[in-house]
Amino acid sequence: MQARQRSIQALFSQPFGLGRRATQLCVRLVEGSARYPFLAFLDLLARRSQRGPSYYVDTLLGVITRETRDCDLLDPELSPQMAEAAIAFAREVRARGELLRDDWLNNGPRSLARLLPEGWRSRLQPIFQGKSIHLSCLGRPELLLSKLFALCDRGMDLGDCLALAPSPEELTQAQPWLEAQDLNPEWPNHVRATLLDLARRLGHGV
Repeated sequence: MQARQRSIQALFSQPFGLGRRATQLCVRLVEGSARYPFLAFLDLLARRSQRGPSYYVDTLLGVITRETRDCDLLDPELSPQMAEAAIAFAREVRARGELLRDDWLNNGPRSLARLLPEGWRSRLQPIFQGKSIHLSCLGRPELLLSKLFALCDRGMDLGDCLALAPSPEELTQAQPWLEAQDLNPEWPNHVRATLLDLARRLGHGV
């Protein structure tokens, strides 16, 4: 087990622009535990001799500190074979008395791929490369946009936005994109108020 952990640590020897703490959190997640046994899922894929494409992961593998029970894949769409494998794995986990939903591996945020700024794929950061699956995370600009949008749209992910600690310049750069995501005439004002509140929480002196 120690050798496996060392090999996983080596995958994350570079900071990928997300900061040291974020890198360590990525390691902890992929390293797995009884609550999120990701490597055990890779073992299942290996037993099935199953290979998947390179997946682009939403914000989950970025800077969050809370534990999570699902993995949101931004792109591409899960193949029927991969979805079936994920469900089979969830059943194995539940048979051991642990909790894991059938849809723990999902394409929930896939619509975001159509909204992100042009060139976002060129800024993806590789976070895991195995024989059966490759995972990449959004680059910091898009990671921040996705979190800010969740905060403006649904009041979610405030903790994640604080953890990302966007600079005043980053908040200014994100504002036009955020304002364009909803046609409600009150939306731009809501975005500005939300960003202003976040800036105050971050101590930007506004």
